Amino acid sequence: MDLITPSSLSTLDKRDWIAGLEKGLSIIEVFDDQHPRLTASQAGARCGLTRTAARRYLLTLAHLGYMGTDGKLFWLTPRILRLGHAYLESARFPRLVHPFLQRIAGGTQEIAYLGVLDGDEAVYIARSGAQRHMNTGYILGSRIPAQLSTAGMAILAARGEAATDAWLTDRVLQAFTPYTLATSQVLREELQRFRRQGWAMLEQQLELNTRGIAVPLLDRHNGVHGAISITMPINQESQADALARVLPVLQEAARGLRPLL
Repeated sequence: MDLITPSSLSTLDKRDWIAGLEKGLSIIEVFDDQHPRLTASQAGARCGLTRTAARRYLLTLAHLGYMGTDGKLFWLTPRILRLGHAYLESARFPRLVHPFLQRIAGGTQEIAYLGVLDGDEAVYIARSGAQRHMNTGYILGSRIPAQLSTAGMAILAARGEAATDAWLTDRVLQAFTPYTLATSQVLREELQRFRRQGWAMLEQQLELNTRGIAVPLLDRHNGVHGAISITMPINQESQADALARVLPVLQEAARGLRPLL
């Protein structure tokens, strides 16, 4: 499977670059849970546009139905979900992995996920299984800082030591719980361990009482495409029992997917 990454854009001929499209997408991305409604000035400041330019992009997006506005503030509308839905409907990777996630869910009675890396974050692009634990389930499109996500750590470890060191360079780390791995040295040591053993397990990194187990998805040339994972409450289950119950099922799925990637 050929993967196109943002870094490959450096090879794009300048004649093929549409700056307006880049700016339009960048202004969409400035809206988040901390900034759900913005003025044109605020949106422009967050993506490097003047107020006038930002207002033109926002008004165009509002005309197309992707933005709502009261004349001063702007916000995203549900129509924006069409963009992500188009990926989920058309991308081969999630569709390929989904039957394996169903088997994992059936074999473990847990929710199974497919995660990929997007810059600093792990993004969940497929899932399966009944959402029994509402406080630990991720919806499609959920984005988690990679170092807090078992899937993210499994992918980073599988990329190799040089890629890991490059990723950790100048990385700003934040502790979300008393157990968060919040220093580059500790993260580097954990990634080395995950690389040696071929799977990753994290506990209570983003939320208390949560445990994640993940296995990277490698192709026949050992290229990493993502990770399959399970996130579950710790409750009274020991690490050893959780691994014995979940890890073999994840590893079997990863082996089955390897010749297909």
